[in-house]
Amino acid sequence: MRVDEEQVSALEKDLGNILDLVDQLAAADTANVEPLAHPLDAVQRLRADEVTETDQREAFQAIAPATENGLYLVPRVIE
Repeated sequence: MRVDEEQVSALEKDLGNILDLVDQLAAADTANVEPLAHPLDAVQRLRADEVTETDQREAFQAIAPATENGLYLVPRVIE
């Protein structure tokens, strides 16, 4: 990606601001701070891990244009 000459000064300013913020964050004393995943002590309610739908693989593969050994065959898109 090329940067236009008009964009150079704006990018320098933005990059300088980002680096200043990184310096501010690095200066913060985190010696006695425990890592956490979320600031709230919320617990996610989870549903039971149960199968709720019947297996329809054979029906879906019966109407597919091409299958082999239980897999859908598609045209190659990466050369």
